Amino acid sequence: MNTDIHEIQLACFRLGGDLYAADIMRIKEIIRPHKLTALPKSPSFVKGVLNLRGTVIPVIDLRERFDFPVSTQNKNTRLLIVTVGRQLLGLEVDEVTEVITTHVKDIKPPPQVVNGVRSEYLVGVCLAKDSLIMLLNLDKILTDHESGELITMTTGSR
Repeated sequence: MNTDIHEIQLACFRLGGDLYAADIMRIKEIIRPHKLTALPKSPSFVKGVLNLRGTVIPVIDLRERFDFPVSTQNKNTRLLIVTVGRQLLGLEVDEVTEVITTHVKDIKPPPQVVNGVRSEYLVGVCLAKDSLIMLLNLDKILTDHESGELITMTTGSR
């Protein structure tokens, strides 16, 4: 029996004028932004935490993380609730556009730098409907140190 994965479903979203995507299997839900509580002494890209049905979730502004110009939230802004390591994270994006299915063989290695986003943040790139889509490496959004610090800040434990 062949159990190799040939296709992958990707949730596509915008940051500025560019299209990004994440494996839909890593996304728990997509929600509208909630009121956030600030985390003192957190990195600038951490917008704060939200309480989602009793779970405290740190929210990362992907624009700020990638050193993009900061924009204000609007009616299209969404939070992708994803699992990274041992914790849930909210990733703020400008707009979620669609879910696509692509062949794994069509995903190419990322160039060293794509529109300012370093390749460490990307799994690869693919073409869909004549658009270049950059696939985020969710496991690299935070360094191990940053992830440990966020866990400490949000749970109060070491």
